[in-house]
Amino acid sequence: MLRFAEIGFFIAPFALYATWLVMGSRAPRWAAWLAVAVTIAVAATAIVYGLRERAAPGLAFAPAHMEDGRIVPGQAVPRPAP
Repeated sequence: MLRFAEIGFFIAPFALYATWLVMGSRAPRWAAWLAVAVTIAVAATAIVYGLRERAAPGLAFAPAHMEDGRIVPGQAVPRPAP
């Protein structure tokens, strides 16, 4: 899901510019509003995903590492006591 948002944010300006180049002043008013709505939808998706998938307070991120010849993915782990 995160890749979808990243790709959407990357492609959105190019798609809007290409639409503007092709359509120019002939573009119907709804096309501009559709482009704005899609951009807002992609941004909202990224925000909601970020809020739903965040780690709980008190956890630290442990990056991916090798253990016994296999890759252990990154994960949230309890913070060590000070």
